[in-house]
Amino acid sequence: MLRIAVPNKGSLSESSADILREAGYRQRTDTRDLVLLDKDNGVEFYYLRPRDIAVYVGSGELEAGITGRDLMIDSCADAREVLSLNFGASTFRFAGPVDKKLTLKGISGLRVATAYPGLVEQHLATHGVKATVVRLDGAVESSIRLGVADVIADVVSTGNTLRQAGLEIFADPILTSEAVLISRNKDSLPAGLDILIRRLQGVVTARQYVLLDYDVPLKEVEKACAITPGLESPTISPLQKPDWVAVRAMVLRSETNRLMDELWALGARGILVTDIHACRL
Repeated sequence: MLRIAVPNKGSLSESSADILREAGYRQRTDTRDLVLLDKDNGVEFYYLRPRDIAVYVGSGELEAGITGRDLMIDSCADAREVLSLNFGASTFRFAGPVDKKLTLKGISGLRVATAYPGLVEQHLATHGVKATVVRLDGAVESSIRLGVADVIADVVSTGNTLRQAGLEIFADPILTSEAVLISRNKDSLPAGLDILIRRLQGVVTARQYVLLDYDVPLKEVEKACAITPGLESPTISPLQKPDWVAVRAMVLRSETNRLMDELWALGARGILVTDIHACRL
């Protein structure tokens, strides 16, 4: 029986449940349940605090788990990332007073406030910067004004909160994070985990791609296939009209409208877009 840790609360929990359902696994209907047995798929799910998941997986008590890349690194647990899941994105940055014009090397000897001390300490060590990391559980923007720190390291989206606090971002991002599937940091994957990985990878891919179908004059088919080459090659089928063919290809969802415009300009008609719910590639 494969034992998998899943976030218990928050948006990461909801998105994790969604992707697991799409991959064919049972998920709890009552948020008070902390353990769920999916007998048909040979998996037992444990619902834990996202910050604790890497610790349980790294210790070997659980075979795998879903958590944030940031939380895995911050935990310093003996765990590794095996699959990125393409949701729960966040970016970690340094910020300091606007008038200081700081650089990464320039914070050597200063105090850095953060809710992710393990992550920040690893980043500073990698770049040879010696600074004092001050751990706070939240609202790190106030730490400089209150005299606890000189610089902060935190999740940054628009930067509005930082500007309101008189702070500005400096240096390159510390980390770009997202939800990831993790396992213990050893050479081989636990038995059965390869099936979970394939299923989740199928859902991740299906969310990124759509099927694009269209009819195009036979004389333009080479140009059309250059626009939509698919993953390996498009499927081309004859139509009743001898000088037309039907084409089907997988394309990136984010490029759909641009590709439809190009195909229309080429003379393609009957252009249809279809969602993909799961796939194996």
